[in-house]
Amino acid sequence: MSEHRSYNIPTDSISIEYEIKRSRFIADVAHITSKQEAMAFIQQVRNHYPDARHHCWAYIAGHPVESIERGMSDDGEPQGTAGKPMLNVLQHKKVGEIIIVISRYFGGIKLGAGGLVRAYSHASQLAMDALPLKQLIATTTINLTLPFNMENSVRHLLEKHNVSITNCDYQQQVFMQAEVANNIKKDLKDVLTNLGRGKITIIFPKESE
Repeated sequence: MSEHRSYNIPTDSISIEYEIKRSRFIADVAHITSKQEAMAFIQQVRNHYPDARHHCWAYIAGHPVESIERGMSDDGEPQGTAGKPMLNVLQHKKVGEIIIVISRYFGGIKLGAGGLVRAYSHASQLAMDALPLKQLIATTTINLTLPFNMENSVRHLLEKHNVSITNCDYQQQVFMQAEVANNIKKDLKDVLTNLGRGKITIIFPKESE
């Protein structure tokens, strides 16, 4: 993950059930990172509840606000009464990399369009309230070029700031690549500049700083 604001993602899959006027709404939520994973989870839920009348869903495969990898479906319910309200709940909660599927067993009493919107929204809200989350820290890739005799000092500094080194190449100098949390990258750049005293080249791809 890079060049985005930090956001919350699910740490587990959960299932909750909500009943109104004899209609059962079973909400299943999971962590996904792509449309393909979302579609696979939807099929998994369909297989688990093959006799449900509807399997409505909504997903966001990346950042809850910035990602364009999102989708929704009313799966036979009146247009706009299921998928959109479900997606609205996900966006309001600002949770990314998430799929929610609500399987509905019809109880014989029609809820009407407004009732369906409220029911799917409420079932989504109940699931989101119960969902365990963690924060995905936004990072930026940093490239460093430094003399061999400074490698240990730089490694120690990066470790101290919980920066993960993702690649290291040895040629005439040491070429190092790391993932830096966005909230510390400017401070880290200043510290590395002071440490290197002109001997460390620091590059943030796609950035001018």
